[in-house]
Amino acid sequence: MSTNKVNNLPSPSGEDEKGAFIKSQDTEEWQDIVFTRPLGLLIAKAYNHFDIHPNVVTIWGIFWGIIAGILMYWRTWPCTIAAILLLVWANLHDSADGQLARMTGKKSQIGRILDGLASDIWFLSIYVTIALRLTVQSGWGIWSWLLCSLAGFICHAKQAQLSDYYRQIHLFFLKGKSGSELDNGQAQREKYVQMPWKGHLIEKTFQFFYANYCSVQEKMTPQFQQFFAKVKAQYGDDIPQSLRDEFRKGSLPLMKWTNILTHNTRANVLFLSLIISMLTRPDLIWIYPTFEIVVLTALMFYMRYKHEKLSERMKRLTPGPSL
Repeated sequence: MSTNKVNNLPSPSGEDEKGAFIKSQDTEEWQDIVFTRPLGLLIAKAYNHFDIHPNVVTIWGIFWGIIAGILMYWRTWPCTIAAILLLVWANLHDSADGQLARMTGKKSQIGRILDGLASDIWFLSIYVTIALRLTVQSGWGIWSWLLCSLAGFICHAKQAQLSDYYRQIHLFFLKGKSGSELDNGQAQREKYVQMPWKGHLIEKTFQFFYANYCSVQEKMTPQFQQFFAKVKAQYGDDIPQSLRDEFRKGSLPLMKWTNILTHNTRANVLFLSLIISMLTRPDLIWIYPTFEIVVLTALMFYMRYKHEKLSERMKRLTPGPSL
């Protein structure tokens, strides 16, 4: 991997030596670089050969992820292995759709929203399945639903929103607006209001949820919002490279935490809990939602604290009046 000699940082190239159309080396973790992205690229090239739209690839990935979640209900080795392989297959589609979009230039707002929803939909089926398993097979009753609701609807949702936002922030300062999907909640709300319902039912519905999604991300990051507002007021879209480099220098060490909060770590722990519950007791499937609630939530708060401190420091370093 090449480095930026001025700041001793990894090269920000969006295309690696194998030709994978990744967003940036900064925001990729080793499992994606050595496994998910290369295989996702092969899938993307295959779909491109048949002129299949990236959104269709995303929808297929959602389908496979849901099936994987359903199969986790049965405590048999064939179902367990099939569930693990199908979730891996769904994640490869999640990689392929983005690479296909960048490869073909077929990017869209709906594609961005669908891509963000994909893993949430997979894990919704997984949390429901775990709750059913604990209720039916282990007699947990209402406690299984409370555990999985807390893990999925509160902890997982917030972790995914925040980690996605921090990655988009990093990409914005690394590559600019064209290399990021950092959107403003108010602008997205105005886009929703101005869009007619007639002929745009699906797009407007997606836009409503996306505007709320962006607004929630902004409410979770007050120090960054102040810093970013100051930067935009001082420089507009012409942000000095020195400021970009300084922000990247502080943000880059935090990317490993955003990666942990995205997919690979939680999927690996999920697979481990499935195997443990096969080898020992069926109720030990609780390991996964508990890990989500305790470990990943603690990591999310730590990541937020560090990023807000970085934003506060960068705000002081940015010329201009405080906003």
